[in-house]
Amino acid sequence: MPAPSQERLPESGPLTAPDAGSPPAGPPPVREVLDTSEITRALTRVSHEIVERNKGASDLVLLGIPTRGVVVARRLADRITQIEGRAVAAGALDVTMYRDDLRMRPARSIGHTDVPPGGIDDKIVVLVDDVLYSGRTVRAALDALNDLGRPRAVQLAVLVDRGHRELPIRADFVGRNLPTSALESVRVLLTEIDGTDAVRIAQIAAASTWKGGSVR
Repeated sequence: MPAPSQERLPESGPLTAPDAGSPPAGPPPVREVLDTSEITRALTRVSHEIVERNKGASDLVLLGIPTRGVVVARRLADRITQIEGRAVAAGALDVTMYRDDLRMRPARSIGHTDVPPGGIDDKIVVLVDDVLYSGRTVRAALDALNDLGRPRAVQLAVLVDRGHRELPIRADFVGRNLPTSALESVRVLLTEIDGTDAVRIAQIAAASTWKGGSVR
């Protein structure tokens, strides 16, 4: 029988068992849940759904909520124009002064509202945002819209619905439903602003180090 090995353990300090309850070292992982092609397919599908729901696009006005909601609205308008063969009006609706947390965070930069020349009276207005979360931004958008005119109907389209609603608001058109934890943040990047298209999820601790993109 061979003699037992005499190899000694390195004398670098006492050995300790890993703590099963401690988190892994390093920043929490970031998951990419949508890439460029998936975002493209989602917006194409939403465009067709908008046309189908409204039996065409003759009275449509798409208003994006800054910042990335405006980019999504323009992309949807371009796709609907290709589908229908006629231009679809798109603009921007700033909601800064209508937010219900304005008193808690008074130092905000006011964005730009751009209503298409035909206005919104008796039109079907589709509000567009990148992420639907608590619903408070959409509530602010409805208040802002009320000061601009009286549309025939108002619908809501979002690229991502991450859940956790605090108000009774539901999107009519959703690019992707993403179940998330309240301890996670969703980051949307769009080429027009960020140089790439992606949707990523991370723990809030990791999201605080992100640069660029909208974080919800």
